Amino acid sequence: MTFTFILLLLCAFWGAEGTWIVGGKDAVPHSRPYMASLQIERQHICGGVLIREDFVLTAAHCDLMIPFTVVLGADTLEANEPTKQSLRVLRSFPHPNYNELANDIMLLKLSSRANLTKEVQLISLKSDRVKTGSSCITAGWGDIADNRTLANRLQELNVTVMAPRTCQRRWREVPIARSMVCSMGSRNRQGFCSGDSGGPLVCDGASAGVVSFSGRRCGDQRTPDVYTRVASFRQWIEKVLTEN
Repeated sequence: MTFTFILLLLCAFWGAEGTWIVGGKDAVPHSRPYMASLQIERQHICGGVLIREDFVLTAAHCDLMIPFTVVLGADTLEANEPTKQSLRVLRSFPHPNYNELANDIMLLKLSSRANLTKEVQLISLKSDRVKTGSSCITAGWGDIADNRTLANRLQELNVTVMAPRTCQRRWREVPIARSMVCSMGSRNRQGFCSGDSGGPLVCDGASAGVVSFSGRRCGDQRTPDVYTRVASFRQWIEKVLTEN
């Protein structure tokens, strides 16, 4: 199987300077205070969410073995906002069974604890499965047009959770595991894109999924967006947090 068409992270190394949701809209400034931007040399690479003052949840395929800086409290990545907090990553914890697609989840231990403010807050973790047809939100600083067009601010998009069987029929040769959840926008050309990797699927105000992979074209309903299902990894997450 070839994975060249689903590794969303690659665009960041083909010259993109930042990345945004396709077909979404500007989020109300600081309305997603749990959002984290994972950066290398001030360049946004992946998204994530703050789940404890010293831990960020993201995707395992964002682990580049390069020192990350995590930026919290941001609306625009380029502006010098006083609400921003930049913290180094002390250690990464990719899931031990991660293998390109399955178990695509990772925890980042920060060098110090974030200062919780109105613009920097924790997000809770979804403890049960997301029902088919649920209305949720995904957000990120990824490509807004699938052509390296940069957005100025955090983007968000309303999406609907799909039935696993429907998702599997559309993906065909790519196995959709029970530890994954799929979603689509209300119309074609809506979904996450390059640089949104590791960002959240938020359902009922909780983190229900982690942006994992999509198709050759962002927002293509023939290949729905796939997230790592957070509820499937609650025990592992709690173990890492407890031990650190």
